Amino acid sequence: MSPMSATLTTPGSRVTESRGPEGRTPDLTAVMADIGRRARAAAGAVALASAIDKSEALIAMAEALRAAAPEILAANAEDVSEARSRGATAALIDRLKLDEKRVAAMAEGIEIVAALADPVGAVMEAWTRPNGMTIERVRVPLGVIGVIYESRPNVTADAGALCLKAGNAVILRGGSDSFRSSRAIHAALVEGLRAADMPEDAIQLVPTRDRAAVGLMLGGLDGNIDVIVPRGGKDLVARVQAEARVPVFSHLDGNCHVYVDAGADLAMAKTILMNAKLRRTGVCGAAETLLVDRAVAATHLAPLVTMLLDAGCEVRGDAAAQAVDARVKAATEADWATEYLDAIIAAKVVDGVDEAIRHVNRYGSHHTDAIVTADQAAAERFLAEVDSAIVLHNASTQFADGGEFGFGAEIGIATGRLHARGPVGVEQLTTFKYRIRGSGQTRP
Repeated sequence: MSPMSATLTTPGSRVTESRGPEGRTPDLTAVMADIGRRARAAAGAVALASAIDKSEALIAMAEALRAAAPEILAANAEDVSEARSRGATAALIDRLKLDEKRVAAMAEGIEIVAALADPVGAVMEAWTRPNGMTIERVRVPLGVIGVIYESRPNVTADAGALCLKAGNAVILRGGSDSFRSSRAIHAALVEGLRAADMPEDAIQLVPTRDRAAVGLMLGGLDGNIDVIVPRGGKDLVARVQAEARVPVFSHLDGNCHVYVDAGADLAMAKTILMNAKLRRTGVCGAAETLLVDRAVAATHLAPLVTMLLDAGCEVRGDAAAQAVDARVKAATEADWATEYLDAIIAAKVVDGVDEAIRHVNRYGSHHTDAIVTADQAAAERFLAEVDSAIVLHNASTQFADGGEFGFGAEIGIATGRLHARGPVGVEQLTTFKYRIRGSGQTRP
């Protein structure tokens, strides 16, 4: 199927996509409105589903995903081939590409989500008032969640599983790069829902690459979307924040830092930095800036910078970093605020933990930042004062992942301050209500 043609399918109808002069798919508004209505109806049913029913559906989804691995990999191969033909970067290809191991990991992630405690109905707090009324704060689903994401086809499975576990319906709008892969994954998820007698409309995938579909979702689909979760680059997130008419869980770029403090063990710093930067350069938790305490620059800076350069990582540094190796390029002001998502890192010497904290808070994206040190006081200051969703001591920034937190999966890393922050897992996809029980009380 070419990038300019696809098929829009709704119950009882089949609409072939053929774009007009403005790129808008005929009948797209009607198709998206129907998706929203069906999601709202499914959300009502899923919200009342038992924990056992949801877990059985998730297990069936994982089994269907494994069974569909050949079809998923074939679809993904087409996506990867198309991306390469357009000159996509190695980092984008890494985010897009699936293999047997990654498909198996998606299925395992769904099974982990199935085994998690059901958050819906959990009593967060309870108390009794002097008049005898009892009040409970109870977790309830958010309703219908719209997830807009780029490149990563695994988000299709992660988001579908997490939203279902939390009692929500979800409308997924995957990136054009992963269109075929997401469709194949979604087909497996629907097969699992069908096998478990759960509403198939609980997990819907926008069936077109037409960018106008994103705008319609941001408008809320006639009040049928309760919250939007964007997962992608700055341009996507900026558009969502500017245009959304419903609440947004912000997922900004991952301009992550590793600060090597005066109290850092060099061997540990090298191991953590290598993993944080080069394990996978295209993930949002990849380190993009190295900060080194001036107190240990003479002993630590050169080994760290040389290690990265020898591993094929470009280093853009300040004067001190440039002085240790001729291969280091001069950093610009923009480099300190850049998420490279590639084998590139900025490097700078700072005057202790105070300047490191100031630098991270000024240039960082409030995502994930790490300190390497044996100095507990310095570590506690960094953990307390760095204003990021995830702050680590003596560990790689690439632990910024819901699976690594024990959430099974995640929809994204929320960097805002309201409702959700850090990995958005099952609990973060619920809200709460108050249940009050009385015995005839009236207010004086």
